[in-house]
Amino acid sequence: MVQLVAMNEAQFQQFLDCSIPVYAQEKVRAGAWKEEEALRLSQAAFDRLLPDGLSTKNSYLYMVHEPEKGLNIGHIWLVLSQEGQETSAFLYEILIYDAYQGQGYGKQTMAALDRSARELGAASIGLHVFGHNQRALSLYQKSGYAITDYNMKKSL
Repeated sequence: MVQLVAMNEAQFQQFLDCSIPVYAQEKVRAGAWKEEEALRLSQAAFDRLLPDGLSTKNSYLYMVHEPEKGLNIGHIWLVLSQEGQETSAFLYEILIYDAYQGQGYGKQTMAALDRSARELGAASIGLHVFGHNQRALSLYQKSGYAITDYNMKKSL
């Protein structure tokens, strides 16, 4: 069973080095950003959302650790917020590295995420999934997430 382990500074830098360009590519693929500006916009988004790096208030950055193999197989970025009397969590990013996909780690990671969010006091977890990422959408639905709304776009 996978475990969520708090990132250290070196792992945080690796997370940024991986996540910023991937997020830029996803936004381009979704049609939200132009390729020539995507990397800059992605960097700006991460700077805004994580102004104090690992110490950013209410942000929890974890390595997904597989203890039997002694390997980090992915990462998670979770943010807590207060909505009235209820604490909610939002999953900004989850990634199981390519070499470990298709081995059941996604389901295990989603279960570990639920446990962690509950321990942090969250009553719910929200997330965003790009429309073209059907694999992730399927995992989330199998993990009990329901679609709450759709954003749509038509290119002219």
